[in-house]
Amino acid sequence: MKTLRQHYNDSKTFKVFAQRYINYLKDALNDLDLKTLDLIRKEFENTKKQKRTIFVFGNGGAAATAITMANDLGFDIMKKSKSKKTFNIDCLNSNQSVITAIANDTGYENIFLNQLKMKFKQGDVAVILSASGNSENLIKAAQWLKKKGKIFGIMGFDGGKLKKYCKNYLIIKSLKSDYGPVEDVQLIINHIFAHWFQNKF
Repeated sequence: MKTLRQHYNDSKTFKVFAQRYINYLKDALNDLDLKTLDLIRKEFENTKKQKRTIFVFGNGGAAATAITMANDLGFDIMKKSKSKKTFNIDCLNSNQSVITAIANDTGYENIFLNQLKMKFKQGDVAVILSASGNSENLIKAAQWLKKKGKIFGIMGFDGGKLKKYCKNYLIIKSLKSDYGPVEDVQLIINHIFAHWFQNKF
C-alpha cells in the first residue's frame, strides 16, 4: 500500500486538519482499483438481466450507505432515467423489526445471516460494506453465502477476513481505525455506480 499523505490528526489548526483530511480522501480515491470497480458494475448488469436480487448490508456508517445504495440503485435510477425496471436491490439494514427480533432471539451475530436464509436464492448476489472486514455478523453471512452466490466486498484497512469469501473486492486505501474516510469513499463508490446507471438505462 502506498503511503498516505500526512495524517490529519497531526494538525494544529482546523484549516490544516480539513485540508489534510481532503488530501487523504484524494489519495484513497486515486488509489481505487477501477478494473475491479468495472467488474462489479458488469456483475450488477448481469444480475438485472437475469432478474436476480442484489442484497447489500453493513454495520454503522456502512449500514447507512447500504440503505442509501438500495435507494440509489433502485428508485433513484428509475426517477432519473427512462427505465421502468432498475435493479432489484434489498438492504438488510432497513427493517428494524426484523433485525431486533433476530438479535434478541438468536444473537446479533445472526442479523444478516437469518435474513439471507429467508430471502436469498441461488444466483443472487451480495454486496458487503465494511471497514475492518472482521465483524462477526458479516463473516457469518459471507460463510453461508460462499456456496450460494457471488459476494462483492467494499472494505477498508487490509480487507480483513471478509476478502477471502469475496468473488471480487475493493480495498479502500486507509490506515487501521480510520473508519470515517473509508465510509466516505464507500458512499462515493455508490454514487459512481448510481450516476453511471442513471445515464445508461
